[in-house]
Amino acid sequence: MDISVIVPLLNEKESLPELESRIRAVMKDNGFSYEVIMVDDGSDDGSWEEILRLASQNPAIHGIRFRRNYGKSAALYCAFEKAQGEVVFTMDADLQDFPEEIPQMYEMVKEQGWDIVSGWKQKRQDNALTKNLPSKLYNATARRITGIRLHDMNCGLKAYRKEVVKDIEVYGEMHRYIPYLAKNAGYTRITEKPTQHAKRKYGKSKFGLDRFVNGFLDLLSLWFLSTFGKKPMHFFGYSGIFTFLVGFVMTIWIIVEKLVAQGKHLPFRPVTEQPLFFLALLAIIIGVLFFLAGFLGEMIARSSSERNKYNIKSEF
Repeated sequence: MDISVIVPLLNEKESLPELESRIRAVMKDNGFSYEVIMVDDGSDDGSWEEILRLASQNPAIHGIRFRRNYGKSAALYCAFEKAQGEVVFTMDADLQDFPEEIPQMYEMVKEQGWDIVSGWKQKRQDNALTKNLPSKLYNATARRITGIRLHDMNCGLKAYRKEVVKDIEVYGEMHRYIPYLAKNAGYTRITEKPTQHAKRKYGKSKFGLDRFVNGFLDLLSLWFLSTFGKKPMHFFGYSGIFTFLVGFVMTIWIIVEKLVAQGKHLPFRPVTEQPLFFLALLAIIIGVLFFLAGFLGEMIARSSSERNKYNIKSEF
């Protein structure tokens, strides 16, 4: 099979017929063998019934229905396991992405050898203040932290080599960072393609301030885990050494200051009455706690079933 198109959706009943029609037309015009996996993430507007109706008319349509809303990452995880196409596409169901982009992105993966081709909505048709500006800030931060030069990392339209989606695990809210997950798994050939973007025709956007804030927090979590997940002592150890040394130097300073004052018969404050003493004591305690956290992290990492899991590209 050439292509799998994965469409996660929540309350998108009105847009599904047009989306299916456009996908089918693109596949027919280009002679692709394909499947469309629609994942109903707990819709209550009749989206599932619409999926069943479309599937009765087009055998390439497959459906997954969640009992409740689990989120986009859960939808992609289940669909990735089911996907059979050599190139796997993800696409939102709101008709803001263009299925007509599929042939060129397919060629970039199959002919040019890219692992991931991400869409780049150069001219977004969204509210400039509430969506475009936060998106630009988010993507600038993501590029800085991940080192992946994508202008629109969270674009719903992406094309993946089949091996990529089979080797990564999408969980929580990490669907925003699939290129980063892929990079950490060894798939470094990641590029982008300028794509068209349309205004939403039906329903309402699920974007909100909470998703914007959560996106930054998830990015920091993913960066920390990918950097220090298997060697937590590298983070906690350095932090512990620095904090402990700061406290130790402060303690030495207080003692030396007291001895100098005594030697010159100058008045001095008792050590326990100096705020600096308590700061030094606190720094030493925090340094020790960092070390203990590092040791516990190392013990957990050593007992993890993932500690010796590596992606092997080829062997003979």
